[in-house]
Amino acid sequence: MKKVIGYTTGVYDMFHIGHLNVIKRAKEQCDYLIVGVSTDDLVKKDKGKTPVIPYDERAAIIEALKYVDEVVPQPDKNKLEAWGRYHFDKMFVGSDWKGTPQWNKFEEQFEPLGVEIVYLPHTDGISSTKLTTVIKDILDEHPEDWGGTESIE
Repeated sequence: MKKVIGYTTGVYDMFHIGHLNVIKRAKEQCDYLIVGVSTDDLVKKDKGKTPVIPYDERAAIIEALKYVDEVVPQPDKNKLEAWGRYHFDKMFVGSDWKGTPQWNKFEEQFEPLGVEIVYLPHTDGISSTKLTTVIKDILDEHPEDWGGTESIE
């Protein structure tokens, strides 16, 4: 029987339970899971910001997970080129992307190749952006705790 190769991607900045849930659920549906980690340059280009955690460290975190068989850099969002390199059978993405123009296009592109796009449940209430905002708010409220400067009156 042929092994099923799965593929998923993400930035994985400030790794959280939502990231783990997607990776774990993806691995449950394939024999070999490849995870693409967005490069720092792609994040800067795509989101207009520098990741909090540098690429090498984000990739090391993902590589340490027992559900992940291989970590690869994601230098761009060209999923067809990625398929050309890794020949995956299933591509996993969060359900929050279902029905978007970008993912509708991927569905059309991958159907003739026999690649199934699997939308996994999104973990509501958590994101790296939310975590970053909470941390920034805490630091702003208590600058004395982290060596920030206080205004002198």
